[in-house]
Amino acid sequence: MNTVHTKRALAYVGEHALLIALALIFLIPVVFVVLTSFMGGHQTLTGALWPHPFEWSNYITAFRTAPLGRWFANSLLYSGASTLLMLVSSVPMAYVLAKVRFRWSGVLFFAVIIAMLLPPQVTQVPVYVMWAQLRVVGTFWPLILPHLFGNAFSIFLLRQFFLSIPNEYLDAARMDGNGEWGVLTRVVVPMAKPGIAAASIFMFFQCWNDYYGPLLYTSENPDRWTIAYGLASFHGAHSTDWGVIMAVTALATLPVVLVFFFAQRTFVEGITLTGVKG
Repeated sequence: MNTVHTKRALAYVGEHALLIALALIFLIPVVFVVLTSFMGGHQTLTGALWPHPFEWSNYITAFRTAPLGRWFANSLLYSGASTLLMLVSSVPMAYVLAKVRFRWSGVLFFAVIIAMLLPPQVTQVPVYVMWAQLRVVGTFWPLILPHLFGNAFSIFLLRQFFLSIPNEYLDAARMDGNGEWGVLTRVVVPMAKPGIAAASIFMFFQCWNDYYGPLLYTSENPDRWTIAYGLASFHGAHSTDWGVIMAVTALATLPVVLVFFFAQRTFVEGITLTGVKG
């Protein structure tokens, strides 16, 4: 019996060797950050792999030294508001591109693809000048308001998911007297929850990890620093205290890990079903 279990275990490892190797590649840096966050200053630069003893005070020092509560609140506001505005604008746009036929639909979809591929640095200077003239630099408005006009990647992702919804359901809703808005809100959105959840998680993670945007627009106002920019500033100010730096880093990644942990099934389902029909 032990021989059978051993063979099965070896076969499983052999079949999933590549996935196991990739998982280790991604997990090793995370484990390194967590272990280093419990090390004292005399251990972090010695090559030690295991904390001895565990310095739990690094996390207390992190909260006392850095305004983590404000940074987390700012990141939550930025990520949450951006995700909400993205859904308000991108879901109807993706529905139109996927299910409404009109003359210039192909050209409009091509424009979305171009916008998705266009580097943001190309338009950064004129966009910054516009926000500066509106005198909102130093606030979250330049970071949040653009998502009210849609997000190219989210529109593309949602469109691909909407294409997988059979048109018969939409035609039946129209025959019941629903307009396009009724079809979208009563039929498409309930059936597309996994795809919408996947797009929301992508947007939330993108904003939570965004460093360049807060650097450009809110760096002059410490009250509006996000966790990504605050972590970089904290690193510069405490470049020798690696235990505390890693503690702040671990705390900064914890919300992202929790969101993915609780939403992973919906997220994976949305990614798997997206693009079933092209």
